[in-house]
Amino acid sequence: MGLNARIESALGAVIARAQGPQAPQRLAQALHYAVTPGGAHIRPTILLSVAQACGDSRPALSDAAAVALEMIHCASLVHDDLPCFDNADMRRGKPTVHMAYSEPLAVLTGDSLIVLAFDTIAEAAGLSPDRALGLIRVLARRTGMPDGICAGQGWESEKSVNLSAYHRAKTGALFIAATQMGAIAAGQEPEPWEELGARIGEAFQVADDLRDALYDSETLGKPAGQDEIHARPNAVAELGVQGAIRRLKDIIGGAIASIPSCQGEAMLAEMVRRYAERMTPVAPVRTGA
Repeated sequence: MGLNARIESALGAVIARAQGPQAPQRLAQALHYAVTPGGAHIRPTILLSVAQACGDSRPALSDAAAVALEMIHCASLVHDDLPCFDNADMRRGKPTVHMAYSEPLAVLTGDSLIVLAFDTIAEAAGLSPDRALGLIRVLARRTGMPDGICAGQGWESEKSVNLSAYHRAKTGALFIAATQMGAIAAGQEPEPWEELGARIGEAFQVADDLRDALYDSETLGKPAGQDEIHARPNAVAELGVQGAIRRLKDIIGGAIASIPSCQGEAMLAEMVRRYAERMTPVAPVRTGA
């Protein structure tokens, strides 16, 4: 089974369990709506790739970790799209959760996905209690304060912004979680894997800044030009388009160099290269750009 199919199967089973017969049906439907279609599953794919590179000795635990990480990511998208934040009406080419199900149900959907993420790891804890505890600790740290995606969102309410800290928390946090959780699930120490996750996250953020500046809403599957509209700090505003592209290439080179020694090191390097090719915008496509 390929990694994407593995993620989809495990995620589907968890969401089905959360949609129990006694559950409120509209919220149950919203949970499924929020995670499908699943996009590229970049973060859980990185997690499983690292686990495989390290031996993947507890694949069911790796699956639980991957699903938990994806649900945290999906929860963050549901909350980011709310009127109090981005006020977005499209996500992944379809109406956002608050547009499709109402704002109160969107808040509950995001909250439920966060809780379900940790419950999923706890459910699999019998496979290796020590590893499961490590997974919960990393996921919690990279979700909340002071190092997680909540901190990243919080930077947008500050008068002055540390761009590096902002990007590391808003985008890098879940990529750090991906590499470290993959290592933990396979029984390895997480610390050597932090730099790889941070560099992949930084690259993803720079690429996202470029896409937001250059692509139109139809291509993105969500509103374009949001960084400019909301006056957010971003790499294009700081470095210009060509400067941001050069920065992206430098980060990718650093990411490959930072991969810890492991049996799957070459495979991970190739994965990073493939993601770099997919992330780099090839040409401006926004009307008038």
